[in-house]
Amino acid sequence: MDATSIRSALWMLVGAVSFAVMGGLTHALGSRCDWLIVALTRAIFMLGSAWLLAASAGVRLVVFRPPTLWIRSLAGSVSLVCNFYAMSILPVADALTLMSMYPLWIVVFSALWLRRMPSVLEVGGVICGLIGVVLMQRPHLGGDSQAVAIAIASSLTTAVALMGLHRLRHVDTRAVVAHFAGVASVIAGGWLLVQVSNGALHGIRLDVLTLTLLLGVAISGTLGQFCLTRAYALGVPARVAVIGLSQVAFAMIFDVWVWGRVLTPLTVLGMAFVLAPTALMTTQARRRLRDVALPSRTTRVPASPEPVANPAPPPALPIAAPSGGD
Repeated sequence: MDATSIRSALWMLVGAVSFAVMGGLTHALGSRCDWLIVALTRAIFMLGSAWLLAASAGVRLVVFRPPTLWIRSLAGSVSLVCNFYAMSILPVADALTLMSMYPLWIVVFSALWLRRMPSVLEVGGVICGLIGVVLMQRPHLGGDSQAVAIAIASSLTTAVALMGLHRLRHVDTRAVVAHFAGVASVIAGGWLLVQVSNGALHGIRLDVLTLTLLLGVAISGTLGQFCLTRAYALGVPARVAVIGLSQVAFAMIFDVWVWGRVLTPLTVLGMAFVLAPTALMTTQARRRLRDVALPSRTTRVPASPEPVANPAPPPALPIAAPSGGD
């Protein structure tokens, strides 16, 4: 492994720790304030950071076009609010495991999009992941079923968001993130207002600890986003994505160390059934994203008057879906 690959792995490991910390802080806030407040804090902080980065680089922000931008932002916003709900209810390791299933759904959705039959390996990977979900549910079938379903919905919408993202490779990343953060802020804020008007808001403890935890969520999420971006810029996307799954291991340590959770063999086996095919399918999912991002075969490309010698290869298309908003 060369020095660049080592730096990439280290950036990804720091990012994984940051996202695990964000999940732990979100779970700790579950009893102190409504999860929508946490989601809105994360979205607004992300919006401010993206706007500052875009403004400092002179990047023009986009709002209405291209239409795919709205698909990516809406799907990503749904994923964000689902993430924070799941992390506030479920043990953090369980939530992150379920939310990491998006490569499996990318393979399924892209097969439908491209009208290709999935391979036996792909079908087996999806089935294995679903078996893992059932095994993880066995120790606590009752009260957490809704949170489990929402965590899986988060992975589904993350897959949709990433498919949209990979069709936006010609739009500056900072503009894409700013648009997503703006839409997520509006959705989380609007949902929060509806909850307030209906009297269904959990509320918030206005004390130093709660505000510190909210600030910690914002900072750790932003740090994780930065580290993940650096890791993908330096390393091979498929390898980096697999290293990113280490956030589940870090979250498992927090669950045991902070909340005194006792991990049953069945839960650990279920996690393995979900994460193993996810890691194996990451490379295949990246190829499918590349295929989805390519122009349709029916699109006519104007002929060039002269052949271009040694054309540049297309840019690498990473798989990246940080927790708490991709």
